[in-house]
Amino acid sequence: MAGLLSPKPLTYLQQQGNGFANYGRGLANFSETPPLSSTTVQSQLAASAAFPPQNIHNPGALLELSKKREQYEDLALVLWHSFGVMPALIQEIVSVYPLLSPPNLTAHVSNRVCNALALLQCVASHSETRQLFLNAHIPLFLYPFLNTTSKTRPFEYLRLTSLGVIGALVKQNDNNTVIHFLLSTEIIPLCLRIMETGSELSKTVAIFIVQKILLDETGLTYICHTYERFYAVGTVLSNMVASLLQTQAVRLLKHVVRCYLRLSDNLRAREALRACLPEPLRDGSFNTLLKGDVVTKRCLTTLLNNLNEP
Repeated sequence: MAGLLSPKPLTYLQQQGNGFANYGRGLANFSETPPLSSTTVQSQLAASAAFPPQNIHNPGALLELSKKREQYEDLALVLWHSFGVMPALIQEIVSVYPLLSPPNLTAHVSNRVCNALALLQCVASHSETRQLFLNAHIPLFLYPFLNTTSKTRPFEYLRLTSLGVIGALVKQNDNNTVIHFLLSTEIIPLCLRIMETGSELSKTVAIFIVQKILLDETGLTYICHTYERFYAVGTVLSNMVASLLQTQAVRLLKHVVRCYLRLSDNLRAREALRACLPEPLRDGSFNTLLKGDVVTKRCLTTLLNNLNEP
């Protein structure tokens, strides 16, 4: 993955002239708090009364708040606009950094941090707080968790929950700004490593993130811009195909096929795939696994047709 360890997407995007060079990183570029409607204010008051922000460090507060996420439609607004809550959540995250290396994370500490991450996922998912979340560069606080390699359950749970926050960002339809932000970071090599070494569930979320990046035109162009980037992604996908022959993990296979299909939309990548597409995707090795999945079978057929075109 050497070609992706130190990407320079800002330089690349400047060369492409799409204006991402103006993406602000300084404090002056942080968005001001937007005005709140009376309905939002009432919702905030009700939720704040139930969960006073000053009690966020109470051992049970994070757990209770994470349990109530589905009950409060605008909880993300409450979390973002309540004084001191977001810094408290960030403090919960950074406080465990010393336990990452050497790995010394207990299940109790991991659960507590994951409750904080669940609340950040709520903020990342909401249409009115997602951009504020990006402007504050909060996803970067999660990358040390994604960079861990310990296979113990506390670390795996921490990686999976952190991936969930990034997944919530890219899941939205209007995610072009999100993709631009992620391309300015190390998210692709982090996801690729998890796709190779993580649990099945972590691999699924990681490849979902890569797939969403590929679906964006800027993301596809970025990954296919150099041979090193394409090779890094292609190698991991090929290794996943080989392992899927043993694991028969159909969810992962669906994402792998969609990633290859999207790569085939790029002319240079299509030429390369004609020579390096894994043979099991060509010879019907997964026909039984995909027997009831009409959509994925159609995607695989389209991929093969793309590669057979002159």
